[in-house]
Amino acid sequence: MDTDPQSLIQAALQAQERAYCPYSEFPVGAAIETASGKIYQGVNVENASFGLTLCAERVAASTAVAAGDRDFAAIAVATPGGVSPCGACRQFLAEFNPVLPVVMVDSLRPGEIRQTTLDVLLPGRFEGPT
Repeated sequence: MDTDPQSLIQAALQAQERAYCPYSEFPVGAAIETASGKIYQGVNVENASFGLTLCAERVAASTAVAAGDRDFAAIAVATPGGVSPCGACRQFLAEFNPVLPVVMVDSLRPGEIRQTTLDVLLPGRFEGPT
């Protein structure tokens, strides 16, 4: 991770303020840094048809991919309680970097930070046909 983790955390916290979560009232912000040093933000976007809800991590990653930036270097996720990315987000992110550093921040207590990597969060990931 080239960027100071605090910069990535601040970007995730700022993004969290824009989350659209009228059903769960659980705002999530994510900020993904690519090897180019650019940071892309994402928020959770809920839908009355819950299966159509988008997670912040996948929004940030998709925004990066849409910009042509696929070399993910690190991600920070800000949630109440500092929870880790869901299983779907873990698998989605592993497509691009299976050992991606993951920083989780508790937005209710921003000093509370946990760090790990995707390979720890998602052992035995699905790798598709060989």
